[in-house]
Amino acid sequence: MVLPLLLPDWLDPEFLLRSLGNWALWGAAFIIFIECAIFPVLPGDSLLFTVGMFIAQDPPIISFDGLSQPATLAVSILVLMVAAVAGNVVGYWVGKTVSPWLFKPRPGFIGKVFSAKHLSQTHDFFERYGSKALVLGRFVPFVRTFVTMVAGAAGMSFRTFITWTGIGAVIWAAGVTLLGYFLGTIPFIAHNIDAVLVAIVLVSVIPMAVEAFLARRRSKAEAAEG
Repeated sequence: MVLPLLLPDWLDPEFLLRSLGNWALWGAAFIIFIECAIFPVLPGDSLLFTVGMFIAQDPPIISFDGLSQPATLAVSILVLMVAAVAGNVVGYWVGKTVSPWLFKPRPGFIGKVFSAKHLSQTHDFFERYGSKALVLGRFVPFVRTFVTMVAGAAGMSFRTFITWTGIGAVIWAAGVTLLGYFLGTIPFIAHNIDAVLVAIVLVSVIPMAVEAFLARRRSKAEAAEG
C-alpha cells in the first residue's frame, strides 16, 4: 500500500467508498479480495479502517435497511473476512502454479510490483516465521499479498495454510475495521482522515518489529545458554 497522501483519487479509500454509494461494502470486499489475492498496490488497511469509520458516522455512510449500526458492523466484518480469506486462497493457488511466470523480469509498473526482489524478501520473511508469517504478514503491505504465494510455492499443506490465513483474516479484518468504528466517532480523526491513514501504514509494521525483537532476545538467550 502506498501512503494515502500520494494516491490518486481512485485509490483513496474515502473517495472510493463515497463514490460507490450503496455498493461501498461490496466494493471494499472486492478490493480486499484482489489485494489479498494478487495485486498489493491497493489500500487494504486504510480501506478497512474507513469502512468502520463510515459505519460509525451519524447518520452512517455505510448501512443496511433494517439493521442497527452494531449489526451492520458485524455483517461488514464477516463479508470482509470472507473476502480476505478467499483472496488468500487464490494467492495460494497462484503461488502453487504460476508464480515463476508472474515474477519473471519485465519492464514497467507491473515489473516493479511483481519483482523478484519482493518475492525474495517475502520468502525470507516466510522462512523466518513459518506458519506465523501468514498472520504477521497481514499487517505488512506487499508481504500481505505475496506471503500466500510463497506458502503455495513452498508446498505448505492447504489445511495448515487455511488455518493460519483464517486466523490472520479474523485478526486483521475484524481488528482494523473495529478500530475505525470506535475511533471514527472522534471528531479529530474524522476531520483528519489522511493523517490517520498514514499513521495506520506506520503502525502496520509494529507486529513485525515486535516479533523481530522477541526473536533476537531468544537468539541471545540460546547463545548464552550454549
